[in-house]
Amino acid sequence: MCKHILNAQVAIRAPCCRRWFDCPQCHAESQDHELEQSYELTLACKKCKKVFRIDLREGERDEADEFCPHCDNHYVLEAVTPEDKAELRIEAEEGKESEMIRDTRDHNKERRRQHAMEDADFLTQHIKKMAAQSDFNGMYQ
Repeated sequence: MCKHILNAQVAIRAPCCRRWFDCPQCHAESQDHELEQSYELTLACKKCKKVFRIDLREGERDEADEFCPHCDNHYVLEAVTPEDKAELRIEAEEGKESEMIRDTRDHNKERRRQHAMEDADFLTQHIKKMAAQSDFNGMYQ
């Protein structure tokens, strides 16, 4: 597991030492030589565990080249680093947009909480009324 890129989807085989690494920083930390540059990359998908190659000399790359040829796992993603994970990002201007401030995960949460409180109050009143009318008065006090 890579500590530099938290969402790594493939492992890359280094052409210089023929070992597998999640990112160039992992190679630099564990090896005493520089990473050899190559136009042909050997990748291993972390989802299906199958190996495939891509050639970077083939001119323009389209969106279809960003997926594993075996399982269609999207492996070209924006890297999430530990620094990204630790920071809070607000992409609205000055936080004034109501959609950025309002919690849209559960629209009915406040209404359900209010109904639960009303039900609890009703039951409490009902139990007290029943206790006042019964012979078991001491049980509910």
